Amino acid sequence: MMRSFNAGDLTYLLLAARWTVVLSLIAFAGGGLVGLVIALMRVAEARPVRWFAIGFIRLFQGTPLLLQLFLVFFGGDMIGVPLGAWLSVILGLSLNAGAFLGEIWRGSIQAVPNGQIEAARALGLHYGQRMLRVVAPQALRTAIPPTVGFLVNLIKSTSLAAIIGFVELTRAGQQLNNATFRPFLIFGLVASVYFVMCWPLTIAASRLERRLALAYKR
Repeated sequence: MMRSFNAGDLTYLLLAARWTVVLSLIAFAGGGLVGLVIALMRVAEARPVRWFAIGFIRLFQGTPLLLQLFLVFFGGDMIGVPLGAWLSVILGLSLNAGAFLGEIWRGSIQAVPNGQIEAARALGLHYGQRMLRVVAPQALRTAIPPTVGFLVNLIKSTSLAAIIGFVELTRAGQQLNNATFRPFLIFGLVASVYFVMCWPLTIAASRLERRLALAYKR
């Protein structure tokens, strides 16, 4: 039996949005750790290490995120390690984010002028010192805008968690639509909540890009 949409349903959507935020932050943190390792492997001097990083990036960038979530969710059951929806989404999103962040940060690292790296090598700095003292401070400036932009995409990508049953914002919208059959109203509200979460980050990323562009011109 269908019922009308009420204030309690709106509260339910907003509470579900908390899980979208939590899921995004955890996946971004996990993806950041994976991405940092992949980025450093991508610019490593050892060729096999670089090849592994390239293969990892191509694997996760070349396949749909939804299929990656399916493989993690159902693959765990097949090997006798059921992960559940929560851990499956965290693991799948973190690995996917790690591939994209690793490539973003690899580009930022390689954007540092090679002459500065050679000068640091001439001063006797070993690889770790060169990366920490010379490369990282400069790469950080160029990495921030695309990293913030990727976070926006990650927030929207969490909606795929609904497919494997994790109740976040999109899944909550599906549940309410099944109960009230008000798709335009409910999914319009869901889209509005995503917009409120993502729009400030989009503006911040655009401003950072403009500031960096002005700084480089100077």
